[in-house]
Amino acid sequence: MAKVDVLLGLQWGDEGKGKIVDVLAPKYDVVARFQGGPNAGHTLEFDGIKHVLHQIPSGIFRERTKNIIGNGVVLDPVIFKAEIESLKKFNLNVVENLFISKKASLIIPTHRLLDQAYEAAKGESKIGSTLKGIGPTYQDKIGRQGLRVGDVLSDKFNDKFKRLSEIHFGILQNLGFEFKWSELEAQFLDAINFLKQFKLVESEYLINHELQQGSTILAEGAQGSLLDIDFGSYPFVTSSNTVTAGACTGLGIAPRHIGEVYGIFKAYSTRVGGGPFPTELLNEDGELMRKQGNEFGSTTGRPRRCGWIDIPSLKYSIMINGVTRLLMMKVDVLSVFPKIKVCTKYQLKDGTVTTALPYELVNEKITPIYEEFKGWQTSVTGNSLTDLPVELIQYVEFLERELEVPITLISTGPDRLQTIFRPLSAV
Repeated sequence: MAKVDVLLGLQWGDEGKGKIVDVLAPKYDVVARFQGGPNAGHTLEFDGIKHVLHQIPSGIFRERTKNIIGNGVVLDPVIFKAEIESLKKFNLNVVENLFISKKASLIIPTHRLLDQAYEAAKGESKIGSTLKGIGPTYQDKIGRQGLRVGDVLSDKFNDKFKRLSEIHFGILQNLGFEFKWSELEAQFLDAINFLKQFKLVESEYLINHELQQGSTILAEGAQGSLLDIDFGSYPFVTSSNTVTAGACTGLGIAPRHIGEVYGIFKAYSTRVGGGPFPTELLNEDGELMRKQGNEFGSTTGRPRRCGWIDIPSLKYSIMINGVTRLLMMKVDVLSVFPKIKVCTKYQLKDGTVTTALPYELVNEKITPIYEEFKGWQTSVTGNSLTDLPVELIQYVEFLERELEVPITLISTGPDRLQTIFRPLSAV
């Protein structure tokens, strides 16, 4: 039987998953999203076109690829409708090639309102939510009162929608949050009717059937491993399992069917929103990194916090996910730096030096311990290993030794052609 390969981010999201899924998609018959929702922003660039996907799998631009939105995803019908309409200019057969799990949870308008109200109530303790209603939707899923995609086929859907909305109205009223409902409701119900034209399926049966038929399958993660609800920098995390195990629960596949685990990481680190970030650069180097990398959220537009690469956190993500291959992104961004630093250890406030990620990341004072490397300071936008400067090769080889997993892909720019495949023999 075939295997399901998993592709996920090893940092705090924004690692470049969209580009890599697009690059790898020709190898796969099926691309499936297994968690998250419109809080994701997967950017793809090709033929001079830049496009951002939020809920639709990144294999959608490959006409022979089936794309599945799995049961672990939370789907906003309004944003979904806008996404589909933005794809019309590409003349894609979206209705034919997109399958949506009936068990995927629905984001309704009051989920977004609750997200805003909860975040406002936190004041200075806010976590930096994307305000897309993700957390409240997962709360209702766990609370066993949420709506699912399959419910839209029921003649009682409007009653269920009204009942859940009214529960939310009471909470919003207690929080003193004011809003206008009629337009939001009309927009949502219109999007629900639009959704009904798509293939709403029992996706766990579909994906296991594809496995039995020998289809090649890629599970596409969203956000990053350090934002995982269980293993991330809690409470500054997302509301789902962003790690490999989430592919099993988010698609309905058994662990024995997992094949390669591709871990994506940037040649440096970024984070959006609040939360701990040991290697953050609050200086001109951080500003330069942000400018060179165009580090602004593809979903929110917020400036990303930037810093040097963090080996302890990467090794932690590799361990949790069982990563078999590493994919290194945005090496071109570091081309402007004469010196490049790598955090190899942490020093804690009691003087302890460790390579492990401590339980208390939020309040623990962590001082990164760095090793310094000479920068390459030359353009690296090619697509051949022979194009890379020796200093960059040395940087890659050092990271590979530290992380103990082969780096098999190096991205030198946003376009799908700016990709270098590094053979295992080079390790």
